[in-house]
Amino acid sequence: MPASRSVLRGLVWLLFVLLALRFAALWADAFAGTSLPFPGSIGFTLLFTAFSVLHAASLLGWRRSLAFLLVCAVVSWCFEEVGVSTGLVYGAYHYGEQLGPKLGKVPLIIPLAWFMMVYASWTVARLLLDGAGSSTSGVGTAARIVTAAMVMTAWDSVMDPGMARSGAWTWEQGGAYFGVPLQNFVGWLATTVTVYALAELLFRRLGGRLPLVIAGVYAGLPAILYALVAADRLLLPGLPELRVVAAFGMGFVALLAILRLALGPPAALPPRHSSFEQE
Repeated sequence: MPASRSVLRGLVWLLFVLLALRFAALWADAFAGTSLPFPGSIGFTLLFTAFSVLHAASLLGWRRSLAFLLVCAVVSWCFEEVGVSTGLVYGAYHYGEQLGPKLGKVPLIIPLAWFMMVYASWTVARLLLDGAGSSTSGVGTAARIVTAAMVMTAWDSVMDPGMARSGAWTWEQGGAYFGVPLQNFVGWLATTVTVYALAELLFRRLGGRLPLVIAGVYAGLPAILYALVAADRLLLPGLPELRVVAAFGMGFVALLAILRLALGPPAALPPRHSSFEQE
């Protein structure tokens, strides 16, 4: 393994450990009454985003990683800006001041938050579809896009009510789902499908072959973080009723992904490349 790639993987592991320790500190504070420090929402998002960019770079190459980040940031900001300004995408809402400076009406941290969720959900979706079909076929691509969008929307279903109650954003007319309008989840699906579809097109233009099978713990680290988020929402939801949603929504998805990672690639599959050729 080239030294530069080894250093990159080392940084990814370091960020993964820091993120895992953040969850451990949070749970220790809640259940053992400790007072361990851990980053807040903005710090967590920055760490998770850095992890996602570097992990993608180590497997897909820098061009594809940065293209994925750019597509996600631009698309999510555009959807969010239109959403805040018109209420047409997610419903009527506005952001508070606790998420920091804004570009237009959208906090700068929000496109980064989208990417950390997009990349982890994309990895989970690929694990769920491990070895199913061709990575370049139209059906395989569509299945990956739709599955990833559903996986990510499952994340929002347990995140959004608590974040809204914390004041990060406000639903101006409330909604049927713990104060969140159902339109929000349609908007999430539309946003994520757009991001994943454009990313798939970019991957093809940039060349190389998308790995069909995720093999090894390292490749599955984003899915493990998705599972830690699911456990966090199951153990420490702002709304106790959301434990049911966390268990049978995001939690069930995370369980399937971790089982797929633990069991390894289907035995009947012939060997395939595990990553793009490095740039």
